[in-house]
Amino acid sequence: MTIKLGVIMDPIGSINYKKDSTLAMLLEAEARGYELYYMEQADLLVIDNRPQASMRPLTVKADPQNWHQLGEAHIRPLAELDTILMRKDPPFDMDYIFSTYLLELAEQAGVLVVNRAQSLRDANEKLYTTHFPQCTPPILISCNKAQLQGFIKEQGDTILKPLEGMGGASIFRVQQADPNTNVIIETLTHNGSRLIMAQRYIPEISQGDKRILLIDGEPIPYALARIPAKGETRANLATGGEGVGVELTERDYWICEQVAPVLRAKGLLFVGIDVIGAYLTEINVTSPTCIRELDKFYDLNISATLFDRIEVHLSKRR
Repeated sequence: MTIKLGVIMDPIGSINYKKDSTLAMLLEAEARGYELYYMEQADLLVIDNRPQASMRPLTVKADPQNWHQLGEAHIRPLAELDTILMRKDPPFDMDYIFSTYLLELAEQAGVLVVNRAQSLRDANEKLYTTHFPQCTPPILISCNKAQLQGFIKEQGDTILKPLEGMGGASIFRVQQADPNTNVIIETLTHNGSRLIMAQRYIPEISQGDKRILLIDGEPIPYALARIPAKGETRANLATGGEGVGVELTERDYWICEQVAPVLRAKGLLFVGIDVIGAYLTEINVTSPTCIRELDKFYDLNISATLFDRIEVHLSKRR
C-alpha cells in the first residue's frame, strides 16, 4: 500500500538546496515510492468541521537547479493522508498555533502528524529545557527588569534571548558592567511585558554549540558542532558559524537519556537538542535541521532512519 505523505513547509522554491533538512526527508520519501502532497500553512482550512487543505502533488529530485515540481492544487481532506510532516519554520506565532489545532483534527481522523500537534504547542524550544533542570545551566524566565538584573549580577556573564526566536536572532551576551544592559532588557521584554530567558554564559561555546538529532528518542551518534565566527558569541550557522562533525560524548548520551522518555511519550519523533559543554540549552521540535550536514560528514541517511520509525508507527495504526 502506497503511503500518502503531506508536508507543511515554507515555500519550497526558496529553500537552500544544499542544507534543507525537509528536502532531505522528501527525497527519501520519493525514493520509497510515497505519494507526496505539498502545503503551506495558509493552505489549511476546515469545512463542515473537517480539516482540509489546498494540496498540490509534489515530486522532488536531487537536482540543485530543479529540485521540485508541483501539480495542480485541489482541496482535499487531511484524513486522506497517512502522515503529515509539520515543517513550518518559526516564528511560533498565533497562526502556527491555529495550524496545530487543525492538525489535531487530522490526528483525530487517524493521521500521524510528525511532530504531534499538541506537543508542538507544549514544548517551547527554549522554555521546555526547564523540565530537565539536571541538564541545564542556571536559568531565569522573567520579564521583570530587577529580577533579570539580579540574575546578571549573580552569574556575572549571561545570555539573554527571546523565547520564540530562531537562528540566533536577538540573542545578547551581557555582563554586569555592560552599559547597554538596561536597554537590552527593555527591548527584549517589550518594556516588561514579554517573558524572556536569561541563561548563564557557557564558555565552552568556543568549542561549538552541538546539535544532536533524536529519532523517536534515539540519538544519531554524531552531532554537528557549530563553532562561532571570530568575534561572535552566537554559533548558529545563520550567523556565520562553522559546522563541524563530532561524535557524541558520554555526557551527551546521558542528556539524551534524560529527555528521551518524555519525547517518546509526547509523540516528538524528530527532535534536535542543543548542547553546549555539559549543558542542554534548547529542545528544537518545530523544524530541526542539520540532516544534510551530518549525512555528508558521516555518509549517513538520517531521513531513512526517520521514515523507518514513521513506518513502524503507521503499521501499528493499521
